[in-house]
Amino acid sequence: MGVQFAARFGYRVVAISRGKENERLARKLGAHQFIDSALANPAAELQKLGGAQVILATAPSGKAMSDLFPGLAPRGKLLVLGAGPDPLAVPSVSLIAGSKTIQGWTSGTPAESEETLCVSLNWQVSAP
Repeated sequence: MGVQFAARFGYRVVAISRGKENERLARKLGAHQFIDSALANPAAELQKLGGAQVILATAPSGKAMSDLFPGLAPRGKLLVLGAGPDPLAVPSVSLIAGSKTIQGWTSGTPAESEETLCVSLNWQVSAP
């Protein structure tokens, strides 16, 4: 849903997933570009594109989220939605030097999630 909402709001969206088979779905949902994390370093690829202003991290892995942090542009934000048992590991100097932030966010109540899903499904049906 993050890909759909970001694309609908006019953002340039780069989807990151493991495995080429996920690219078709990511592009169908609105991703402009796709990075296969099994084939390339996602943070390095994001930097080649100029760095990400926001990384919406949904993987339930602190290591996977930590590995994406260097892909942020200056003043970029890592928005953590996934929760895993392992901690985030980010050098404090990279937070300070780039004025980057890490923020957590809950997904909301079940009713809000249902409403969001309905909006998302309607977009898929009405997409050109």
